[in-house]
Amino acid sequence: MALRIAKAELPDELKNGMVDQLGAVMEPAEVLWHNPKVAQDGLGLGRQVAQWDAADASLKSFAHMAVAAQVGCSWCLDVGYFQAQNEKLDLTKASQVPRWRASDAFTPLERDVMEYAEAMTNTPPTVTDELYAGLLDRLGAAAMVELTTYIAFVNFSTRGNTAHGISSQGFSEACEIPLEARA
Repeated sequence: MALRIAKAELPDELKNGMVDQLGAVMEPAEVLWHNPKVAQDGLGLGRQVAQWDAADASLKSFAHMAVAAQVGCSWCLDVGYFQAQNEKLDLTKASQVPRWRASDAFTPLERDVMEYAEAMTNTPPTVTDELYAGLLDRLGAAAMVELTTYIAFVNFSTRGNTAHGISSQGFSEACEIPLEARA
């Protein structure tokens, strides 16, 4: 996929911060910088979302990558795997997320979280009362609210990236285990 809009020039301070943090400038920021207010607000919201801590980081990571695989956002899947490595999450499991239904690497809770992420991502959403209640019972109210809002934010990001034609930048190439293709 090719970018559908040219990259805008970011301020040096922002570019340098991304390079320090990720080793590269994030293409979504370069595309969104055509409207700096949208870019700054989106990046700011992303930083705030990253600080939430009521839900388990692994569960949110798996949900993020399940949404990215379903929507077809290779950039999000790529950076999600890179972040999983940096957060010292289980990389074998992370690499299997795009084919989670065919993999035996996941616990029942992890499977339900990825099913929930996909159900929220479907158009129209296909979340069932049973799936929601089962997760609520195991996670608790605070984590369930966080997970739901996190998945909604990931949908916001993945769908925007895909519409702009943003694709993988190769972040996951620095990881030990290659990402699996979607089953």
